[in-house]
Amino acid sequence: MMFIAIPSVLTAAEAAAIRAAAGDLEFADGRETAGRFAREVKSNHQARPSPGLEAIQAKVTGALMAHPVFLSAARPRALTPLILSRYRQGQTYGLHVDDALMGGLRTDLSFTLFLEDPAAYEGGALVVEDALESRAIKLGAGDLILYPSTTLHRVEPVTAGTRLAMVGWAQSWIRPTAQREVLFDLDQAIEEVFARDGKSGPFDRLARTRSNLLRMWAGE
Repeated sequence: MMFIAIPSVLTAAEAAAIRAAAGDLEFADGRETAGRFAREVKSNHQARPSPGLEAIQAKVTGALMAHPVFLSAARPRALTPLILSRYRQGQTYGLHVDDALMGGLRTDLSFTLFLEDPAAYEGGALVVEDALESRAIKLGAGDLILYPSTTLHRVEPVTAGTRLAMVGWAQSWIRPTAQREVLFDLDQAIEEVFARDGKSGPFDRLARTRSNLLRMWAGE
């Protein structure tokens, strides 16, 4: 499974501006958007639809769709509308798996974009479980974690301060995780070969292989 931390999707100033803008938004019980079973373990708040939220969503979506590492790792075909979530003292989200379908999209990848400095709140780590271990993730303001939507995960209780984050889901052009990982590794190799040798014979062959794999796999 690919777990990818992507630093600086937003700058510190951009994250601070979103935190300030969030202060003018109305928040509602997060259970309103949870599935039947997740509702039992969810305790947070989410921003209600408004022009202010739409502006934040547009800003973050634009940053994601312009970020080369996010594009390489996710190969996004479409994104769900992003959710601005807030956890205050005592709030948490217990162990759950994300819904497979949201708004007519298949959820292949989940992501959390942290908006608060980790020193500004206690607790609130995203804990993602895989076959070997539980990974506690708490990144800096403007940093993002991308992980498969098939995983079980939770948000630890916030014990002080406020945790503000943007969460969303991507339907990928490349459905199987293993194929996305192959293409991501190819992207990294192509960048390294080009940086070292320029447009060389090995670069051209790697680029052709990537294009042909995309033709074979995209949309399946």
